[in-house]
Amino acid sequence: MSETGLQELRDKLDSIDNELLKLINKRMEVVHQVGALKAQSGGAIYRPEREKAIIDRLESLNDGKLNRTAIEALFLEIFAISRNLELPENIAYLGPEGSFTHQAAEGRFGAMSSYLPIGSIKGVFREVSSKKAKFGVIPIENSSNGIVSDTISCLSNYDLKIIAEVVLNIHHTLATTCDKVSDIKRIYSKDIAFDQCSRFLENVGLDEVEHIPVESTTKAAKLALNEKGSAAICSHVGAKIYNLPILFENIEDKDNNKTRFFIVSDFENGKSEHDKTSILVKLPNTPGALVEFLTDFDRAGINLTKIKSHIVEGVSIFFIDFNGHKDDDNVKTIFDKHGESIKFLGSYVKEVEDI
Repeated sequence: MSETGLQELRDKLDSIDNELLKLINKRMEVVHQVGALKAQSGGAIYRPEREKAIIDRLESLNDGKLNRTAIEALFLEIFAISRNLELPENIAYLGPEGSFTHQAAEGRFGAMSSYLPIGSIKGVFREVSSKKAKFGVIPIENSSNGIVSDTISCLSNYDLKIIAEVVLNIHHTLATTCDKVSDIKRIYSKDIAFDQCSRFLENVGLDEVEHIPVESTTKAAKLALNEKGSAAICSHVGAKIYNLPILFENIEDKDNNKTRFFIVSDFENGKSEHDKTSILVKLPNTPGALVEFLTDFDRAGINLTKIKSHIVEGVSIFFIDFNGHKDDDNVKTIFDKHGESIKFLGSYVKEVEDI
């Protein structure tokens, strides 16, 4: 291509960018008007069901090169900028910076938001309950390691509502300043990461070196950077934060390793066409109580997607997910009959059926 032809294309891109900027600013003006009306009525600024409906609509209209993932990435950032221009809000998450929970939070709330890394799941709930943060992001389950008990306990003890779920594909790296695997004498990581990468460690002969559990994979990267003969199992982002060279990518044993996160806040969502509801259930200690409870869901035509039993402060409870919104007529039937046994945790846009 000639230099003249290349310049013409660059000029065309500049013209499109100029028009995009005008249109985005125009969108922000309308967002401001919507925000003013919501402020008068006390409505929530973050509406996951509305954002999903917009992305669904745009995908249905799309006839270009963008796929749904690209459309979602682009517009979620625009949504996040819109919210922050109207009302900058803090997002508390299970830290530290660079953790998978941090990635889940940024993926939903964008780069402009103010993030508060918190050292414990209980601390995240406490920050949101005390209004120091508007939203909290915490893990609820991993496809390999199951439900996060601390999150269940906090959902039981606090009155916050689940307003969204986020699912991340979890990929681990082996990062180190060592040039060869044989130079590695110790590995730092979170205990769960060692479990998720055990086959890889055995295959490369690192199952016999010292494995040192630490509270986060990001801290593991920091420690490995400063100690000769050390390595870290950490996320790609964690390694990049500390400029720790990556020796192997995607070392997890299962290629479908996923973690599901909840976003919690102090409001409830309206209905969408694709809702999921989560509840905690404490049933009477009588024969057939659980069978009767589950049979009522079947009779109401409600699809249960998850049921897990847990012990919270010595009491046996069930964590249950099902398709539908709390304001659906068939769900109301269940709540009316078993309301004393149910703690409603939230209805929110369904990202996945299950992980």
